[in-house]
Amino acid sequence: MALSPSQVAAAARTASARLRPLVRRTPLVFSPQLSAVSGARVWLKLENLQDTGSFKLRGATNRLLALSDAERARGCVTASSGNHGAGVALATARLGMQGIVFVREKTASTKVDAIRAHGGDIRYFGTDGLDTEEHARAVAAEQGRVFVSPYNDSEIIAGQGSCAVEIIDELPEIDAAFVSIGGGGLISGVASVRKDHNPDIRVVGCQPAASPVMARSVEAGKIVFVESDPTLSDGTAGGIEEDTLTFDLCRELVDDYELVDEGAIARAMVQFIETQHQLAEGAAGVALAALLQRASEYQNRNVVVLICGGNVSAATLRKVLAMSEARD
Repeated sequence: MALSPSQVAAAARTASARLRPLVRRTPLVFSPQLSAVSGARVWLKLENLQDTGSFKLRGATNRLLALSDAERARGCVTASSGNHGAGVALATARLGMQGIVFVREKTASTKVDAIRAHGGDIRYFGTDGLDTEEHARAVAAEQGRVFVSPYNDSEIIAGQGSCAVEIIDELPEIDAAFVSIGGGGLISGVASVRKDHNPDIRVVGCQPAASPVMARSVEAGKIVFVESDPTLSDGTAGGIEEDTLTFDLCRELVDDYELVDEGAIARAMVQFIETQHQLAEGAAGVALAALLQRASEYQNRNVVVLICGGNVSAATLRKVLAMSEARD
């Protein structure tokens, strides 16, 4: 069943209230340095400071809070590129549940370690996010457990949208939001809340050029298969389900799509480290890189960049620094 943006916005406000005891309210900070570089007034929503280092804890916790006692007793299964799995692992631990987390092969060791640190039961399957999800769904059905989708679920979308509720509390009027897209759960929630508050805001969907699945699908008017190349933004890479609730929301609410190459992602990650003295993972670098590419359109305007996560391995960080230095 399709979701309307107003339904998502209302559910996100409900989620924001019930998540308060379990999920950190992350800072929204003004960046003088990035504002000077871009010419926009740049605000950063720092989901990299979330308890698991990613916004994904919001949706995972909200989904599990919506389960019945019987469903919680049976446990859950999920599929993840890392951050969603860590969110589910921590949420199940906090709620006294059991869960299995399937990750695709070659998932970043930092993200796998984070899942384990929160008590997650990790299994490996697949090379593309979509085949991992399909396998996890099958296992959930076989074992009578609830499948917790990384994005294709109304409670997940509402949970992710709770971060936009927090932004509005602190900065009611902004001109644009730059948000990375993988399966579309985060941007669907954020865009629904922001457009419900102010229909004139521009929502820019940001993807790596190496894996532009949602952008190409919206162009085609249907979910399409796009071959994904390796990317620093592993959290947004891979295919999406044909029946995903997020597709119609993205098609209706996302005003622009901006694709960024690997060099731009690396430079944005380094720029964030140098200016904010914090880590940003590749998916967060995508959103910042997209703003820097589109900066001329947002001079002297209030812009929020959603820093969706900060889980980056030492090996990836070394690669990013080398890529940035090579360009210099």
